[in-house]
Amino acid sequence: MAEELSSQIVDEFLKGQIQTWSMAQKNYEALKNVRTRSFTLKGWPIRVQFNPGRIQSSGAKVDKASLQARPCFLCQKNRPMEQEFIPWRDYQVLINPFPIFPRHLTIPAVEHTPQTILGGRIRDMVDLSMMLKEYIIFYNGPRCGASAPDHMHFQAGNADFLSINTPIEQALMRIVATDGESALKLSEDLPMTFFVIETGKADEAERLFNRLIDALDTPEGETEPMMNILCCHIPSTDTVRIIVIPRLKHRPSFYGTEGGGSMLISPASVDMGGTFITPLEADFERLSPEIVMQIFDELVISQAQAEAVADKIEQL
Repeated sequence: MAEELSSQIVDEFLKGQIQTWSMAQKNYEALKNVRTRSFTLKGWPIRVQFNPGRIQSSGAKVDKASLQARPCFLCQKNRPMEQEFIPWRDYQVLINPFPIFPRHLTIPAVEHTPQTILGGRIRDMVDLSMMLKEYIIFYNGPRCGASAPDHMHFQAGNADFLSINTPIEQALMRIVATDGESALKLSEDLPMTFFVIETGKADEAERLFNRLIDALDTPEGETEPMMNILCCHIPSTDTVRIIVIPRLKHRPSFYGTEGGGSMLISPASVDMGGTFITPLEADFERLSPEIVMQIFDELVISQAQAEAVADKIEQL
C-alpha cells in the first residue's frame, strides 16, 4: 500500500483518468462551462454554482431501504472498469466523475463500512492534508450530505475553491482548549457557527477532536454527532486547520421540487464551506444571502448552543 501522496502525484493521476475515461472527460469539460455567481454574506464571499450534473447527489435517497436496494457505487466491485485508484492505507484515491471542483477526488475505505469519522479517521484527514497541500479534504456525516452513508469516504478538491477560510482569518476566535502546540477554537460573530482545530500533529488533533465529540449531542439512533468537517493545510506553515460544523438537521425545511418555495438544495461540506451547488437553474437564480442565512440558522447549531458546548469542554 502506498503511504506517501502528494498534490503532484494526484494531479498526474487525475489527468490520466480524464484522458482515458470518456465519461470523466465529458463531465470535466462540462464543468468548465458551468455558470457561477457570487454575493457577500456579512463579509463572507459566497459562490453559487449551477451544476446540473450534481442532481443525483442533491436528490439522493439515503434512507435505509433505498441504500439496501442499490449496489454501493464506492465498492470496487461495483465501480466502472475505467475508474482506477491510488492505494493509500485502507483507502483508495479515486477521481470523482461528477465534479464540483476542477480537481475532485473521492477517497473511500477499501472495506464496505459505514460512514463515520470515529476510530482514528480524523488522523487520516490531518495526514492527507499534510500530503495534499493544494487540496481541501472534507467529510460529510451520514445525515449531513453524504450520498453514500453506508460506505466510509472522504472527498477532496482545490483548496482555494472554498471561501470559509476568509472569515476564519478575519474573525475573533475563542480558544476553548489546547493540547501541546494545537488549539481548539470557537468562531464568534460569524453567519455560521463552527469549531476550528489548528494543529501540526495528528495525535494532538485527535485528542482535541475527541473532546469536542464528547461534548456534542449525538441524536438518538445515530453513532456520532451530526457534522461536516473540512481540513486543509495552512500555506507557509507546517500546520493544518480542521473546521468542524455541528449540524442540527440534514436538509432545510424548503428542500424539494414541489411547491412555490421549494429548492433542491441539500447542503454538505462544500456548501457550508462557501460554495452552494444548485442542480436546478431556478434555484441558482433564486439563492440569496437571506436564504443562505436561513439555511445556516436551520441546519447549524446556534452561537449559544456552541458556547454551551465550549463551556462543557472546558469543564471536562
